[in-house]
Amino acid sequence: MSSRGQYQPMPLSVLLKRESSNEKIEKPEIVHGLASQSKKGEDFTLLKTECQRTMGNGVTTFSVFGLFDGHNGSAAAIYTKENLLNNVLNAIPTDLNTDEWVAALPRALVSGFVKTDKDFHKIGKKSGTTVTFVIIEGWVITVASVGDSQCIFDSANGGMYYLSADHRLDCNEEETERITASGGDIGRLNAGCGTERISASAIGPLRCWPGGLCLSRSIGDRDVGEFIVPVPYIKQIKMSTAGGRLIISSDGVWDALSAEAALDCCRGMPPEAAAAQIVKEALQANGLRDDTTCIVIDILPQEKPAAPSPPPKKPVKHLLMSLFRKKPSESFSYKDKEYMEPDVVEELFEEGSALLSERLNTKYPVCNMFKLFMCAVCQIEMKPGEGISVHAGTSSLVKVCPWDGPFLCSSCQEKKEAMEGKRPSDRHCIDSD
Repeated sequence: MSSRGQYQPMPLSVLLKRESSNEKIEKPEIVHGLASQSKKGEDFTLLKTECQRTMGNGVTTFSVFGLFDGHNGSAAAIYTKENLLNNVLNAIPTDLNTDEWVAALPRALVSGFVKTDKDFHKIGKKSGTTVTFVIIEGWVITVASVGDSQCIFDSANGGMYYLSADHRLDCNEEETERITASGGDIGRLNAGCGTERISASAIGPLRCWPGGLCLSRSIGDRDVGEFIVPVPYIKQIKMSTAGGRLIISSDGVWDALSAEAALDCCRGMPPEAAAAQIVKEALQANGLRDDTTCIVIDILPQEKPAAPSPPPKKPVKHLLMSLFRKKPSESFSYKDKEYMEPDVVEELFEEGSALLSERLNTKYPVCNMFKLFMCAVCQIEMKPGEGISVHAGTSSLVKVCPWDGPFLCSSCQEKKEAMEGKRPSDRHCIDSD
């Protein structure tokens, strides 16, 4: 995890067991603010603080925030805003407790992103969108992102953490190599003729041809090629109970301000004013060149009523007894001290591979939460023997068998192969509206 703070990675199961063994910690208070200045009208947001899910005999809540920065039109951004959350939730098995639900989120997010992209292609429109998608469950933040809209977290205990990846080709050599290996062409725009040609006199950012997209990952963009994948980078952290501040912004902000500058310009402000201040600072630096949107989310401990003052202690009558009484500091054993760990931000999960065989192959016990004979992407049920293993045709260093799950339906298997450059893309075979 990139941050200015220090942390020690710890397994999710250890953190959640430690929390459940202590006195129950209340969920944080979520307060958010939004500000936006429109240039093209292609930025869209999703703000939901009271999403409900069934857990046992009761109902619990979680929060969802999304930023969708569209390009080449707004259709992909609108479609993703309206469908992504449902696709993610439909990929999570039912009857999970909080520990299991949080652990299942990374795989469900991958499935939801890919299904949303696959379904949008059927509409036949060519637009695309970046996505930064945040789910807050208790003190755990899970962020899934494709594109160049960024998310940062400023812990109340100190330390700034980057929770998203930048998928601009200029910033990501690994993604450039992946696209080239899959059959894509990478280059800059030819200033001489203004067409999709690459030459020594080219200008501007690196782009993927055909199409000329500056990003390696997005939802939509059917006119570019399947190697522009919707598989998100995912990071999951557990905050300290002191909370902190999240900032989610489109590239209109980050092209003008550093993460530190965005945080510093709004310290001490409530979320609504903070979001407006960040947008104002970005516009003052670069002007309104693009849609500029900012979401600020404060994650705060629940306020508790002040405890009544304890009654005054009576004076000790027998001095000798007080001299031999055990001191408070001695009442803790060394075993107790072993479990008194600092309340800090902990990394639970991080993965950015573009390969579904790596992203859907979760380890035990998470793999056992998902139904085996169900497509891991579109969630349709299949009979034994109908599905195709995500490992089929892969050259993994890990020894796996082609009959090992998870499994994909034939349609999702075709998409997987196209994303990996193993079959021609069908994006150019669909007539546009």
